[in-house]
Amino acid sequence: MRDDCVTNDFVYTDDLTVGYGKTPLIRQIRLHIKKGEIVTLIGPNGAGKSTILKTIIRQLKLLGGTVYLDGTSMMKMSEKEIATRMAVLMTERIHPELMTCEEVVATGRYPYTGRLGILHEQDKRKVKEALQLVHGEALAGQDFSQISDGQRQRILLARAICQEPQVIVLDEPTSFLDIRHKLEILAILKELVRQKKTAVLMSLHELDLAQKISDYVVCVSQNRIDRLGTPEEIFTSSYISELYGITKGSFQAELGCLELEPVKGTPKVFVIGGNGSGIPVYRRLQRQGIPFAAGVLHKNDVEYPIAKALAAEVIEEQPFEPIKEGSFQRAASVMASCEQVICCLTEFGTMNQKNQVLAELGKEKTAF
Repeated sequence: MRDDCVTNDFVYTDDLTVGYGKTPLIRQIRLHIKKGEIVTLIGPNGAGKSTILKTIIRQLKLLGGTVYLDGTSMMKMSEKEIATRMAVLMTERIHPELMTCEEVVATGRYPYTGRLGILHEQDKRKVKEALQLVHGEALAGQDFSQISDGQRQRILLARAICQEPQVIVLDEPTSFLDIRHKLEILAILKELVRQKKTAVLMSLHELDLAQKISDYVVCVSQNRIDRLGTPEEIFTSSYISELYGITKGSFQAELGCLELEPVKGTPKVFVIGGNGSGIPVYRRLQRQGIPFAAGVLHKNDVEYPIAKALAAEVIEEQPFEPIKEGSFQRAASVMASCEQVICCLTEFGTMNQKNQVLAELGKEKTAF
């Protein structure tokens, strides 16, 4: 392929080989990252996600193939040329001494300020804009070493934004952050993608977040690229279990959540639920080590996949169909053998009218 390859991809790897020293880890990697798109690497620990990212940003030596940035081989680009196009936010902690957050952000202007690092008015304006974008104005004058991990991650992202890059590479940007700061960081990235058409290449461990924010997903497993596709193509319960080798519990793609394995044994409790009402009960019974049955649930009910993951037995019905007599009789039989009935419903519609009959049958055992 020519050095000035013609492609719609802002970052493109051609038969990339990565590894440590002279030992290849993964070969023939072909990634395509367009402007205004988030591409996420997922996969087990040690699969090679960070190795791929570190090779792309030239932190590790390229063992084979080519990385193209804005149509040009990065091997033929200067550090300054790369820095005006690509910003990097890796997991390594930085420890600047006696620097305010604003000063840390300002270091992102180094590709434009020259050797003396003198900030001009335009540079100062870019620093302010970056702080505003990450909602970090109030942190500007604070000592960088004295703020929280979540705040530091925002400041470092502001520093990356200050470079005015067309692509940002991030390695596990949400690690060690609480829920609020995870969501804030990803919301900022999404805003960059939408407003500035920035390209984003990152790795994530949080599957629920990767499923929701990614435009394209690259699955790394056992020293190879195992699969590539959209979140809808990648995030199926069966494939994620295969990718991560899940043997205890399951990943529920419909809700993007992990569930522990069900309690084994004959059901002691029968749960009548639906429309999400039974989910807290399923999880409580699982925590308490009590095997239970659930029904009658339509297969398109929001809580059906959770019931299938946690219940010892699920009595089910086809979507959009009234509960049939056979399903009802099976549920009644299982319920009769249970010690307790928990009814999570207060109202019953046409399609689940027979669940109301079940609730009446199990009234003596019922805990509402």
